[in-house]
Amino acid sequence: MTTPLGFLRLPQIIGDADAHPPIPALIPICKTTWWAGVKSGRYPRPVKLSPRVTVWKAKDVYALFESGAA
Repeated sequence: MTTPLGFLRLPQIIGDADAHPPIPALIPICKTTWWAGVKSGRYPRPVKLSPRVTVWKAKDVYALFESGAA
């Protein structure tokens, strides 16, 4: 598989059932668990694009997903 480029926002990682159309989860956990994992170092560190926009590098999230560590 090729390495994905770009960034992912939190709903693209943990999913959003209320979105239209719904966004399926790559890593099916809740927001609180995700942020606790980021704080502990289990999940990748975010990148702040602006004060209200937080993203994660797609390659880091897919590496976590493929390793099964999520």
